[in-house]
Amino acid sequence: MIRVGILGGAGYTAGELIRLLLNHKEAELVFINSSSNAGNKITDVHEGLLGETDLSFTDQTPFDDVDVVFFCFGHGKSEQFIKEHHIPEQVKIIDLAQDFRIAAPTHDYVYGLPEIHREQIKTCKHLANPGCFATCIQLGLLPLAEAGLLYNDVAVNAITGSTGAGVKPGATTHFSWRNNNMSVYKVFSHQHIHEIRQSLCKLQGHLEASIDFIPYRGDFARGIFCTEVVKLEGEEGTDTNPSAEQLVNIYKDFYAEAPFTHYVDKAIDLKQVVNTNKALLHIDKYGNKVVITSIIDNLLKGAVGQAVQNMNLMFGIEETEGLRLKPSAF
Repeated sequence: MIRVGILGGAGYTAGELIRLLLNHKEAELVFINSSSNAGNKITDVHEGLLGETDLSFTDQTPFDDVDVVFFCFGHGKSEQFIKEHHIPEQVKIIDLAQDFRIAAPTHDYVYGLPEIHREQIKTCKHLANPGCFATCIQLGLLPLAEAGLLYNDVAVNAITGSTGAGVKPGATTHFSWRNNNMSVYKVFSHQHIHEIRQSLCKLQGHLEASIDFIPYRGDFARGIFCTEVVKLEGEEGTDTNPSAEQLVNIYKDFYAEAPFTHYVDKAIDLKQVVNTNKALLHIDKYGNKVVITSIIDNLLKGAVGQAVQNMNLMFGIEETEGLRLKPSAF
């Protein structure tokens, strides 16, 4: 049994993580830390878990009693927490913030995208879970990077649900503002671009092309819907401009062993992945341009679903354990 602790237990991601782990046959929740909610029942905050657990939040961090701890902090807080607290050497860490996603000689965190780092994840002690936009965008582009086809600038448009902004309310998360509304933000400057480029460079060996990413705020709660446009060159059917059939085979071969990432032969829509750990992909070719559609649930495959998938790999159990979730029929 994997003994689990959670830090930052009051947010959306922590609530989804608790839900997954309560139904995970190989996991036991030992503590859920939230200093602002210490003593309160988990269900006072995560009301969707009523009838599922009698656990309460704590302000204690009994690290000696757990095998792994999940950091569900806001960005920038994980690194600071580690500096101020002692976590025993044997305790594994899965960090959902962006603090350690970029490789550096100052840390040993493995970037937790199983589709390209499965073997490293299996043996690591410290893991940086990918960002939600980064996961969706990378999964759409990685097969082309491995094939060496990202030599022109890539246009990316992606829309995310309001849960991507976290539980703390802000001017752009209130229902009255978000409902029946759309907006762009952080145009060409979103923080996830760095980790996207890191992975694409790893597979292609280099990346001179820019990733021109425009994020959108959507008027729905959860999910990410992404389109990416890649321009190819040369005569169709050559190495620099594969045919549509060749491209489909590139995608199917790349994700053949991925239990949650699937190529779909027809157009896809967001409801097919909401409340699941799936990523679905589809491509269309128009002349020398490839349009990739990729979709995920931002809280699951884009956050804690992928984190649990990584935990399973780190502890040598079935990768899909606790994650065979089904979307709504409507």
